[in-house]
Amino acid sequence: MSDPTVLLVCLAATVTAVATGLGALPLLALRDVTPRALAYGNAVAAGLMLAATFSLIDEGFEFSGPRSLVGLVLGLGGIWLAKTLLNASGERGIAGLHGADGLKILLIMGVMTAHSAAEGVGVGVAYGSGRELGDFITLAIALHNVPEGLAIALIMVPRGASIGKSAWWAIMSSLPQPLLAVPAFLFVLSFEPFLPVGLGLAAGAMLWMIFSELLPEATDGVAPATTGVIVTLSFTGMMALTLVVGG
Repeated sequence: MSDPTVLLVCLAATVTAVATGLGALPLLALRDVTPRALAYGNAVAAGLMLAATFSLIDEGFEFSGPRSLVGLVLGLGGIWLAKTLLNASGERGIAGLHGADGLKILLIMGVMTAHSAAEGVGVGVAYGSGRELGDFITLAIALHNVPEGLAIALIMVPRGASIGKSAWWAIMSSLPQPLLAVPAFLFVLSFEPFLPVGLGLAAGAMLWMIFSELLPEATDGVAPATTGVIVTLSFTGMMALTLVVGG
């Protein structure tokens, strides 16, 4: 197997970004968006994001537990500050959506972009350790990005965004992966100490989003017991994918 090159790293990280857009495709079957369908979507998205959060923390702890914990606190502070500033600055829109829906999607996009930045550094650091590890991490992240793209689409489509726009914004949320993978590959020793902080930061922001935004909206439309079942099943499905990839 040949040694990794800058072009290979860039292409691999681009593949992981594009894979995120595939998550919107299952929603082509969505026809009628009812309050119950919106609640189900929020519950599934919460489960998928909770599993992704667990994976981020677990990976971060393999590098440095203390730095991962620092990242968690920074992520919580960052997302709380972002929401406060956005609320104070008035109405914001994205993908043709405004008001509370636009704000929620902006926050989700910010969280997922932070998540993608950490994963992009992870791809570059992995290739810095060799082609075999880099290829494995690329495959794992690409497969994980599909349900993460679904999580984004489940939030955007029921609120009026088209499937195409949802797929596009899902890919855009992963744009940091090819942008950061190459510098991390070239300067792996400089980037690696910051990787657990970045992983923890993304995890902290995602945890806040799950418990502050997604789950309260889910339980508005369906019974809490039903929400719990949906969240647990979607979490289990995401973790099963992790097990398959890791195995």
